[in-house]
Amino acid sequence: MFESAEIGHAIDKETYDAEVPALREALLEAQFELRQKASFPVIVLINGIEGAGKGETVKLLSEWMDPRLIEVRTFDQQTDEELSRPPAWRYWRMLPAKGRMGVFFGNWYSQMLQGRVHGEIKDPRLDQAINGAERLEKMLCDEGALIFKFWFHLSKKQMKDRLKSLQDDPLHSWRISPLDWQQSQTYDKFVKYGERVLRRTSRDYAPWHVIEGVDPHYRSLTVGRILLEGLQNALNRQPLKPTQVNAAPLPTAVDELSLLDSLDMTQHLDKDDYEEQLITEQARLAGLLRDKRMRKHALVAVFEGNDAAGKGGAIRRVAAALDPRQYSIVPIAAPTEDERAQPYLWRFWRHIPARGKFTIFDRSWYGRVLVERVEGFCQPADWLRAYSEINDFEEQLADARVIVVKFWLAIDKDTQLERFQAREAIPFKRFKITEDDWRNRDKWGDYRIAVGDMVDRTSTEVAPWTLVEANDKRWARVKVLRTINLALEAAFERSDKHDKKDKK
Repeated sequence: MFESAEIGHAIDKETYDAEVPALREALLEAQFELRQKASFPVIVLINGIEGAGKGETVKLLSEWMDPRLIEVRTFDQQTDEELSRPPAWRYWRMLPAKGRMGVFFGNWYSQMLQGRVHGEIKDPRLDQAINGAERLEKMLCDEGALIFKFWFHLSKKQMKDRLKSLQDDPLHSWRISPLDWQQSQTYDKFVKYGERVLRRTSRDYAPWHVIEGVDPHYRSLTVGRILLEGLQNALNRQPLKPTQVNAAPLPTAVDELSLLDSLDMTQHLDKDDYEEQLITEQARLAGLLRDKRMRKHALVAVFEGNDAAGKGGAIRRVAAALDPRQYSIVPIAAPTEDERAQPYLWRFWRHIPARGKFTIFDRSWYGRVLVERVEGFCQPADWLRAYSEINDFEEQLADARVIVVKFWLAIDKDTQLERFQAREAIPFKRFKITEDDWRNRDKWGDYRIAVGDMVDRTSTEVAPWTLVEANDKRWARVKVLRTINLALEAAFERSDKHDKKDKK
């Protein structure tokens, strides 16, 4: 894949000087149109051989274009904050918003290649990382992002000649880093695995562009033209986001029986039993979160349910057992302007807790397949692909030892009506009832179907759903606490077995 980038591409200075002004003007126009429309972000991934002009090219692009609209990110050694979270967290939180451009050095490709070349990971882990990169980029593109992937290339001889030239130049020898010399020793392995990565991850929605890096004039014009053509095509393309449905909804059961129909909604606890069990489970939770094994894990609890099902009350009983420094509660409402400028999972990725911490989501990423689906806030193509995107997201959390516990608090329609009427009648509860609640009630059947599809498609081994019979609030609160405790104990047991196996 690199042969054509080792044949000595070059452009003379006269041609270069003649072409740059028009190219620069066109890039600026495209950049400002991108900002004005703010309909998609641009992500530029910079990879390749050390010494092939990656930094020089990005520096030049920042001179040609408006640097205020370009965010250059370098992902070097992971910080303690990053190491305590899933690997993708560091990239998600740095994604550019719609209308802006993000340039990523040391991105997910750099991490997997360096890891494989230096023996930190083996082929199965590399393949896993490649698959993860494909899924990430497909999702970002489906959400509207424009992705450019550049591989700056030098032959082995070109690389050594360039390093020697820089070393012999007192004015530029400082530009050589230990990584440059290190890669000169591992060049063959780096190119071998680089070819595998490019072959596996070059797709029509995010293709690789291999750039020969010897001649700076050729390199700069080539990258500039690729960016310009891609930007202009994307700005003129309507619609940018795909509308084709790539997955079919689950068929409606012939007998119209729903998973929610299997719940025993008569479950209840009397006051004495409730208070005894509540205190027991709260004490159990407090002890588990103080357990030293919790340092190896994080905990995420997702609360979804019918309006007036008692999510807030259940969350308060969980929080009451804990030191406020141990947990955070993230209430999810309609997205803000900043959140709408990002992929829908962005606002949830940024709240993923570090190891030893606990985050409670009061509503969650499942809004995409619930309220957005039912109310028509997104296209069918969006919510249909969201099932697999959510499963992938939660699998990444589980792989990083984040314990994911998901609750659907279910009540019947009569109980909901009683609670709505009580909220309207009691002054200090009136803030809990809105016109949206009554409007959602009119779509009870649509939400019921959406909940069934959600559970069927996203209740997995690593992140199962727990359906909570919530007609009786006492029963629901105890069941929630007990489920969290069981999940923590099971995770600790698995990690104990894993650690013992590693010691053998």
